[in-house]
Amino acid sequence: MPEPAAVDTATIAAFRRGDEEAVRSLYAAYGRLVHTVAHRVLRDPGLADEATQQTFVQAWRAAATFDEDRDPAPWLATIARRIAIDIHRREVRRPVTSLDDVGADPALVAAPPSPEQLWEVWQVRAAIDELSPEERSVVQLQHLQGHTHQEIAERLGVAVGTVKSRSFRAHRTLAARLAHLREPEASG
Repeated sequence: MPEPAAVDTATIAAFRRGDEEAVRSLYAAYGRLVHTVAHRVLRDPGLADEATQQTFVQAWRAAATFDEDRDPAPWLATIARRIAIDIHRREVRRPVTSLDDVGADPALVAAPPSPEQLWEVWQVRAAIDELSPEERSVVQLQHLQGHTHQEIAERLGVAVGTVKSRSFRAHRTLAARLAHLREPEASG
């Protein structure tokens, strides 16, 4: 397991007050440790990244309860382990079907997209790319990765209400930018 760098008492005190810079310092010092703990439980680097992020968000939320005289490493490792176990349980509940088990169902074969469909896809992608980074990440996590508002909030370290308002603004903007795709073509 990686040996974390020590963090001074002033940084710990600032962390307890919720100082963002102190959280960054704590992450710099203990991020590898937390990731290693999460990876040992999950055996998946992507899920370990998610657990690491959630660990520091949860630690930040509980910072006021942390005892300044203690080493943060065991506390963070415990949080990381619990979050990794929760993520593991979530992943086990998700149904997974191997492509080999699906068989040769003709319904899975689709015709290649038409030039019109490709143009529409390009229009949607361009509109998403033009969103603010905050709104774009919410749309991508929600629609491309299938996360719930709660999962997005945890992943981004923001309140659920913030995710909902960003989602609302993004969808309103996308509807305006893509309205031309819903308008019927004029027959000539």
